[in-house]
Amino acid sequence: MTAATIRAVRAGWLALLLCVVALALAPFARADVAVPVLTGRVVDQTGTLSADAVARLDQKLKAFEARKGSQIAVLIVPTTQPEAIEQFSIRVAEAWKIGRKKIDDGAILLVAKNDRKLRIEVGYGLEGALPDVTAKRIIDEIITPKFKTGDFDGGIEAGVDRMIGVIDGEPLPTPQPQHEWAAPESMDELTGWAIPLLFGTLVLNGFLKAALGRVAASGLTGIIVGAVAMLFGLVWYIALVAGFAAFLLALVIDLFGGPTISSGRRGGSGGTWTGGSSGSSWSSGSSDSGFSGGGGSFGGGGASGSW
Repeated sequence: MTAATIRAVRAGWLALLLCVVALALAPFARADVAVPVLTGRVVDQTGTLSADAVARLDQKLKAFEARKGSQIAVLIVPTTQPEAIEQFSIRVAEAWKIGRKKIDDGAILLVAKNDRKLRIEVGYGLEGALPDVTAKRIIDEIITPKFKTGDFDGGIEAGVDRMIGVIDGEPLPTPQPQHEWAAPESMDELTGWAIPLLFGTLVLNGFLKAALGRVAASGLTGIIVGAVAMLFGLVWYIALVAGFAAFLLALVIDLFGGPTISSGRRGGSGGTWTGGSSGSSWSSGSSDSGFSGGGGSFGGGGASGSW
């Protein structure tokens, strides 16, 4: 083998090695845009929309959800690069889960301002009311003409109005009444009740211990908590777990000198305790920032456009 052949072979192996290294490092070189946190029905990371437009959209979408049950969210980001807007949009849909669980009646209007691209992502349950061709017409005929003149407020609002209009024509299940609480449907969701369970057990056991003593108060606390859990709509076995957990919690609290709540009698090793200023009230979404997706699924339906 000549020296020239050896050099050629070495160069070939070196080129192959560099290709392998480049392919191995490619995933690390690509930094996808993070999915924004769902903080409301309108998430504008660019400051494009005026405060008045955001307020109008929020009220309009809130009223639409209360009336129809469907959820529509608006997201404006500077860019989705290096991803295509379609890829980024489905990641947002999977993270936000707009629309009701098992009904999948959610839609997202996504605008990538610096890329001059937008997309309407449609949940499974709305693909009949808002098919790809209709979503494309809303983009091309209603939204982008206003975007081209710099009227982003008008484009977004007009697009949302048209989306609401076509979804209103779709027969969908009636929305359930909204409550300040939502009963957990599984053991995983039960963990969300940890704070109210702890606080309720502490207060209830403190009252009962003053009258009944440690063991009896703990047992009655567990029974009452379990009964209340069933009244709030929990299935019997989850309510049973909640009651037993409250019983054990009350015993543990007493072992460490838990408080006794009374008007004059002292009980156990703890002193008299009043909790009027602790402020442990809770709710599952009554604040303006409490909007969240209902568990809807998406399959890539919708349309994209540019201006």
